[in-house]
Amino acid sequence: MEKEIIKYPRIHGVSFTQGGTPSTFPQHWHNAAEFHLIMKDGGIYKIDGNTYKPNAGDILLIWPRELHEVVHCNKDGTVFVQFSSYLLESNSDFAAASHFLNDCHLIKKSENQELTEKISNFIYEIRDTHNQKKPFAETRCKLLIYEILLAIGDFVLKERRDNWQDGMLTDKLWEYIRFACSYITEHSSENITQLEVAEKTGLSQFYFSKLFNEYTKMSFPSFLAEIRVQNAITLLENESLSVANCAFESGFQSITTFNKIFHEIIGCSPREYRKMHAHNHQK
Repeated sequence: MEKEIIKYPRIHGVSFTQGGTPSTFPQHWHNAAEFHLIMKDGGIYKIDGNTYKPNAGDILLIWPRELHEVVHCNKDGTVFVQFSSYLLESNSDFAAASHFLNDCHLIKKSENQELTEKISNFIYEIRDTHNQKKPFAETRCKLLIYEILLAIGDFVLKERRDNWQDGMLTDKLWEYIRFACSYITEHSSENITQLEVAEKTGLSQFYFSKLFNEYTKMSFPSFLAEIRVQNAITLLENESLSVANCAFESGFQSITTFNKIFHEIIGCSPREYRKMHAHNHQK
């Protein structure tokens, strides 16, 4: 199991790959999400221990920090886009839906032709924008990624709602989680507590903790730490700010805690991340 550091030499936070992909790639993980448009039958992939054999036209989804492996891929068998987890984790809608999104790894063309073709078109638009270096290319690419995420989100939630017995109750719970994620994101630089968020949401601390864990698959402290680290990453890109200022402005109370949590989530120290970011922009 190895950590891969995704580099974004052209557009910050977005990378597109077409051609030259290896026929195999060992088990690894990274902080970026990775969405594949499958071009040829016969590929074999493993994601978190499950094996997938997508066909041409299918969409394969790998979410941030998922352990995955390319067992076999034919030559020119896939094109794929990788993008920073910040696009997901800084958005309260997708953070609230992560419990459902992370269970979706393969969208089959044979079962969902309209959706797979829609996502395919967005991926090709990302490719063209990424390669041609159009004005506002970063914004254009990220808007297209959000279009893909919205399409997947609508698809996944519709499937879930079809299996829910009490839609009104679930809608209410969904609103609790969406509000909580939004509140945490907006106040992450402050010294907020789980009790405070529970009270703002209108739930007891015990029930809020249970509900939040169930829906997001994360504890409140872990979710808050993720948001703060992503905010710190944005600040680290401003080299006029010291690492200490980045830590405190993103909500961490000590440099030691910041360094420890940053390394656990990102896989390198804040200073190492800043050096890598500067190196990528020099290319």
